[in-house]
Amino acid sequence: MTTSDRKPASETGYSSDTNNLSFLTTESDADTRVDAFLAARIDGWSRARLQRLIEDEDVLVNGKPAKASYNLRAGDEIEVELTAAPAATFTPEDIPLEIVFEDDSLIVVNKPAGLVVHPAAGIHSGTLANALAFHFQKLSTRAGDIRPGIVHRLDKDTSGLMVVAKNEATHEHLANQFRAREVFKSYMALVHGVVKQQSGRIEQPIARDPRTRIRMAVVRAGRGALSLYKVRRSFKSFTLLDVELKTGRTHQIRVHLSWLKHPVVGDEVYGGGRDKTVQDVRLRAAIRKMHRQFLHAERLGFRHPASGESLQFAAPLPAELTKLLAELDAAAGTN
Repeated sequence: MTTSDRKPASETGYSSDTNNLSFLTTESDADTRVDAFLAARIDGWSRARLQRLIEDEDVLVNGKPAKASYNLRAGDEIEVELTAAPAATFTPEDIPLEIVFEDDSLIVVNKPAGLVVHPAAGIHSGTLANALAFHFQKLSTRAGDIRPGIVHRLDKDTSGLMVVAKNEATHEHLANQFRAREVFKSYMALVHGVVKQQSGRIEQPIARDPRTRIRMAVVRAGRGALSLYKVRRSFKSFTLLDVELKTGRTHQIRVHLSWLKHPVVGDEVYGGGRDKTVQDVRLRAAIRKMHRQFLHAERLGFRHPASGESLQFAAPLPAELTKLLAELDAAAGTN
C-alpha cells in the first residue's frame, strides 16, 4: 500500500473501548509540531495535557515515542492513547488482587477478566491501577501517576498474568526486556473451527482498521507482529491453542486468529458473529454466559531485574473458562 492509498489525517478513528486515535499526516502537515497537530484535532484536550501524554509515551510516531517538539513529515503515522488526566479523582481502591509473586522489586498478579488495567478517557476508577495503589505503598511512577507500576497491559476481557514494578529501576529493566522481545508470554485461546495445522506462525502486520477505525486489523502498511501457536486440544468444532506472543501489538492475538479464520470464542469485536452460529444450543448459551473472550495469559517469564534469575509463572484457567471446556466435553467429546 502506498502513502496515497491510506486515509488522510482528517479521517481518523476513535474507539471508546480502546480510547485510541490514529492519524496519517499529509503534505500540509509537514513541519508542524506534533503537540500542535494533535491539539488542533482532538476536541477537549489542551496542548499541555497532550504534552503530558507525549511525555508518558502514550503518543507514538511511526511506532516510536516522540518529543512534543517533533516536526511532522508527510506520511507520518501517529497513534494516540487517550489516558485519563492525573487528576485528584485517581484514588486507591480496595479491589481484591490475586498476588502470584512479590518481592522488594516487583509483583506478579493474576488479573481477572472484566478489570481494566488503568484509567483512560471515560474510565476513572475500578481499575487494576486503583487496586495496586491501595495494596502497595510504593510503585514505580515511570508510566505516569495514574498507572503506578504498570509495565504492560492486558485487554479488559482477557485474564492472566501481569508483572508490576515497585521502583523505577525495575520498571526500566522490565520495559527493556519487553522491547527486546526477551519476555516469554504464552496465552491459552479457544477458537472456532478445527485448526488442522498442529503448529504455526502468524507473521502479519497490524494497524488501525482503515474501514472500521475502532478496531485493529491486518494491514500491509502496519507494524510488524508475530504470534506462534500450537494445538493443545481439538474438539468437534473448536480448538484449544497455546499462543506465544513475540510482539505486543494492540489486540494482537485476537486480530491474528481472526485473520486465520479461527476467531477467539466470545470475542464480540473480532469474532465475526461466529458465537451466534454455534449449533448446539447449550454450548451457545454457555459462551454467552462467559461474558468475556476465551483468552487467558497463562504463562509469563522474564529475568529478575535485580538478581538476573530467570523467573517463570503460570496461572490456572479461571472457573468460567474451565466450565466451558467441560461443556464441550459433555456436548461432543474430543477428537
